[in-house]
Amino acid sequence: MRVLGVDPGLTRCGVGVVEGVAGRPLTMVGVGVVRTPADAELGHRLVAIERGIEAWLDEHRPEFVAVERVFSQHNVRTVMGTAQASAVAMLCAARRGIPVALHTPSEVKAAVTGSGRADKAQVGAMVTRLLRLAAPPKPADAADALALAICHIWRAPAQNRLQQAVALHTAQAQSPSKGRTA
Repeated sequence: MRVLGVDPGLTRCGVGVVEGVAGRPLTMVGVGVVRTPADAELGHRLVAIERGIEAWLDEHRPEFVAVERVFSQHNVRTVMGTAQASAVAMLCAARRGIPVALHTPSEVKAAVTGSGRADKAQVGAMVTRLLRLAAPPKPADAADALALAICHIWRAPAQNRLQQAVALHTAQAQSPSKGRTA
């Protein structure tokens, strides 16, 4: 499985591609950051993020895109920019028919470090260790993008089984019982 992880942001949008399957060693395929100038007009920044993500999709051809789920912060302006960058990433993937998964920051931290309250240094250290890198990717947005991809690779099989079980249960509950008479 090849996953593009996206840590959305208007100034620095972390991107990282990881390949592998749960239970086996994972491989980093690429990591980086799509940057936009803080003083540029919002529309131009979003177009730059779109172009950057499209370039990553073209180059790495992921099967899935994992994006950090935007959560409420104290700074509404920051959360709006993050949500806008997140929407661009989801749009780029959807346009190509690539499934998108959203993972919360605490879910990603728990998957990678074992604690949903891990700090950025702990996430970076574990990403470095799990992918057998010489040093943590810089900036932290890049390491976070790799952590998102790792989280998705490890959690997707279980999530798929749960979704299939729910779909089967729903289908069985909606189909009329056979052999019953009124």
